[in-house]
Amino acid sequence: MAEQTQTETAPGAQKFIPPGADTLDDLRAAAAGCRGCELYRDASQTVFGRGDAGARLVFVGEQPGDMEDQKGLPFVGPAGRLLRRAVDDAGLDPRHIYLTNAVKHFRFEQRGKRRIHQTPDRVHITACRPWLVAEFAQLHPEVVVVLGATAAKALLGPTFRVTRQRGELLPWPQAAQHPEDFRRVPVDARGGVADAPPARLLATIHPSAVLRADDQDRAYEGLVADLAVVARALAG
Repeated sequence: MAEQTQTETAPGAQKFIPPGADTLDDLRAAAAGCRGCELYRDASQTVFGRGDAGARLVFVGEQPGDMEDQKGLPFVGPAGRLLRRAVDDAGLDPRHIYLTNAVKHFRFEQRGKRRIHQTPDRVHITACRPWLVAEFAQLHPEVVVVLGATAAKALLGPTFRVTRQRGELLPWPQAAQHPEDFRRVPVDARGGVADAPPARLLATIHPSAVLRADDQDRAYEGLVADLAVVARALAG
């Protein structure tokens, strides 16, 4: 019950985002001190996004895992290695990718010496969402890929189902639950803003779902097929 009360009253990340932050490095530094929900208490550190600030392609996952929590970088564990292989097999250029998560702290259950992943609750997604919005204000991708249900809920709302629309290119930011959060982007150091260039979004499974699948080969082929749609969109 105590944990439920904590999550229900999560203050959210907004007050931890400096008004003058105008680079991803500024945001990353500020995120290290985020106390927007209770997850920071048990996690080792905030795990912010990484990659090319001018990326044509942005991947949004769920949350850091055990290895990401230890190293402070997203997608460096088994799921990250599988995603890198899928990116290569789909013909995508890894040099022009930005990787981040909807939730920036590792949520887990301690079982002996092991830390077992727990899916973030809606309150964690909501509390952490301002970081995602702030990241997107600094990014200008041509395609956004959401990996799994948690990322889809964070960007597209709780009613979106990856299983129904995976592999389908949707207009971005129009497809967002709150497109107005992503429509205006800064254009200069004086506070000028402009409409974000039109982009597209594609939802697919999280690479960790491939690792959990009974038929991993088939699940992996499906992930690569979805990413191949992205590759064709970027090449078109």
